Amino acid sequence: MGKIDVKKLHTFLGHNDSIYTLYRIDDYRFVSAGGEGMVVLWDLRSPNEGEVIVKIKGSVYAITFDSKEGFLYVAQNNEGLHKIDLNLKKEVASIQLGDHQIFDLKIINDQVWTGLSNGEVVVLSKNLEIKNRIKYANDRVRSFDRYANQVAVAFSDNTIRIIDSQSMEVLNELKGHKNSVFASKFHPSGKYLISGGRDAQLKVWDSQADYVLRESIAAHLYTINDVIFRADGRYFVTASMDKAIKLWDAHSFRLLKVLDKHRHAGHGNSVNKLLWMNYHDLLVTCSDDRSISVWEIKFAE
Repeated sequence: MGKIDVKKLHTFLGHNDSIYTLYRIDDYRFVSAGGEGMVVLWDLRSPNEGEVIVKIKGSVYAITFDSKEGFLYVAQNNEGLHKIDLNLKKEVASIQLGDHQIFDLKIINDQVWTGLSNGEVVVLSKNLEIKNRIKYANDRVRSFDRYANQVAVAFSDNTIRIIDSQSMEVLNELKGHKNSVFASKFHPSGKYLISGGRDAQLKVWDSQADYVLRESIAAHLYTINDVIFRADGRYFVTASMDKAIKLWDAHSFRLLKVLDKHRHAGHGNSVNKLLWMNYHDLLVTCSDDRSISVWEIKFAE
């Protein structure tokens, strides 16, 4: 591996509280949301200012986007879901799901999978009609990721459950973390699953061999909040409560680069979410410090 050059291109400001989530709209646009409930649209081609799409009362931990129909699904803390027309900047539907936090949303099989803090997964139609509601655990659903017909669901009971996307049956339970699992992501090829959470460990599970645990890496000082792969599967990035962003080789699992405040003018607080955008291969990060950073990473490939 040759030299890796990192440059911080932009800092997006405008949120008045911690930023918890980012979601890609297309190659160059994304939305952000956080503690103050603002959902803001940003454009990497004109990075000077964001556009407020909607203001939700209360915190927003999760957003997903239906690119087929142009609707945002926004999770309101302890309230439920809001369906937002992105072009009209207008709410068109909502549903109350009980007094539960929602940490992740994902569109799977043309339905909206919703993870609740009581361990339930609620599957809704795009019109927000409940199609299925299953309680898998007594603790929080933290994240979803999908490869083929398998959905990796990370829970705060230290477990990752692999769920069939059609039958919603549990195919496997992965136990190896010592604390809450915040993120579990499939490699783009599907050949393995990587997870991280409150124990600051990265775990690598062989999805082609009944999810045998292959690697355990002491990756950060504090909680790993998010993991993301580059589209070609050669690298992945981790974000942590220790304020660091770390770049890794996705074949050898070797640490390649650390982006932090001291060396790269990184974030001053917990880094909560990551996006790897197609536009110029830029990495986008957000933080409790109320800022969004845009990074250019050049590999000697």
